[in-house]
Amino acid sequence: MKVAAIVIGRNEGARLMACLDALSGRADPVIYVDSGSTDDSVAAAQARGAQVIALDMTQPFTAARARNAGLAALPADADLVQLLDGDCVLRDGWIETARAFLVDHPQAAVACGRRRERHPETSIYNALIDAEWDTAPGQAKACGGDALMRVAALRAVGGYRDSLIAGEEPELCVRLRAAGWQVWRLEAEMTWHDADITRFGQWWKRSRRAGHAFAEGAALHGAPPERHWVTETRRALLWGAGLPLAVLVLAVLVMPWALLLLLIYPLQVLRLSRRGGVVQAVFTVLGKFPEAQGALQYLLGRRKGRIIEYK
Repeated sequence: MKVAAIVIGRNEGARLMACLDALSGRADPVIYVDSGSTDDSVAAAQARGAQVIALDMTQPFTAARARNAGLAALPADADLVQLLDGDCVLRDGWIETARAFLVDHPQAAVACGRRRERHPETSIYNALIDAEWDTAPGQAKACGGDALMRVAALRAVGGYRDSLIAGEEPELCVRLRAAGWQVWRLEAEMTWHDADITRFGQWWKRSRRAGHAFAEGAALHGAPPERHWVTETRRALLWGAGLPLAVLVLAVLVMPWALLLLLIYPLQVLRLSRRGGVVQAVFTVLGKFPEAQGALQYLLGRRKGRIIEYK
């Protein structure tokens, strides 16, 4: 089965070069979709033999739209496509392992493996993201941005949903599974990822995007039996908006001591710390506030017919 590759990115610099170098001899063609880079990304990709597509940046950017631009450029004889972000580097042996799995499992449309942070020691945020990538192998509901997929399956369901600003892979997997396909996570090293998140503001923005994705995913596929991201959206809105607002109203209008109800947050941290440790518990609880912000931005923007862009 012939394997092609699609890489998307913007101003990735050395990370993009490493990404493309790791694909050399493993995929043909390698298509790089650039979303308005101002560095030498396009020239670097061309120098490495990649087919470069410049995304039309007069339209709102989404990673989904970039991936679809790459899919549209795939040759007719491409059976499988390795999707990659420009800040990721393929691990040795992954293509061979994933291709063999898809050959042996004709109902599987997606094979993904273990994505690891290259520098989890650099910041607490990188370490948290590395733990986030560590999910159990087996048949799964969704994959992330890195995966080997069947081109025919992707085309059969219409590819990615262009309008999604985040969460485009899980949404795609909902439609693939509804069409009878399977998604599998293999016990194999797949990619190195370089999140390079060293500041609280970067982490907050990433969590806000997640909240937006939860709310939009629930709006699209929240009905039974899928209930896609309904629970995640409710948790974000409850812990990050509803509860603090209710306590504040009670404290102002009824009784000041109602502020003591906010002690439920450290109690929640204590409860969650038994499962994943104190640091992970703190950021899980704290993350509900930016997630709620993102969810509310989606819900309000949807009412006004606006598309939110996180730049």
